[in-house]
Amino acid sequence: MCPETIRVIGVAGSLRQGSFNRALLRAAIELAPDDLRIDVHDLRGIPLYDADVEEQGDPEPVTALKRAVREADALLIATPEYQRSLPGVLKNALDWASRPASDPPLGRKPVAVMGASPSPFGTARAQTELRKVLAYNDALVLQRPEVMVPKAASAFDDEGSLIDEDARGFVRQLLVNLAAWTRQVRGWQPPATR
Repeated sequence: MCPETIRVIGVAGSLRQGSFNRALLRAAIELAPDDLRIDVHDLRGIPLYDADVEEQGDPEPVTALKRAVREADALLIATPEYQRSLPGVLKNALDWASRPASDPPLGRKPVAVMGASPSPFGTARAQTELRKVLAYNDALVLQRPEVMVPKAASAFDDEGSLIDEDARGFVRQLLVNLAAWTRQVRGWQPPATR
């Protein structure tokens, strides 16, 4: 990895190993431009947010999440849509990553959002809710392109590879834009000189 490489943490809002959104993250890794590297962070094991627990010290899975978000140059979230909104597991992780309020890991972090769903509407409603949560936490959310993969069962093959060429093009453009956006908003400098 060269010093100019943008380090991105990818998060899927589904815990299911065979989820379309985990597959969408794998497609993003495959389609990423040469100057961007995506490492996936699993949300499994993160407890429900509880201020009493937080007061005693963050549990290890929470510490690992916060560290991953802080150390990354940007964040890539692949969200499913549950009941016209974002999944509880993703909202919970964002609740933890918004703490402490005085210096949240999400603050001023460039973020790109995408999602896949069996629905013909893709993840439009979930992404709207997710963008509101991110904006409240002062994250710097990339606006375009909007990547919503509808009818996901036909967009992925039996091995979980993204085969829809239009969707692949949108994911590729999202990552190119994320790299440019990250450089722009962070006044990009190589990591050694930050």
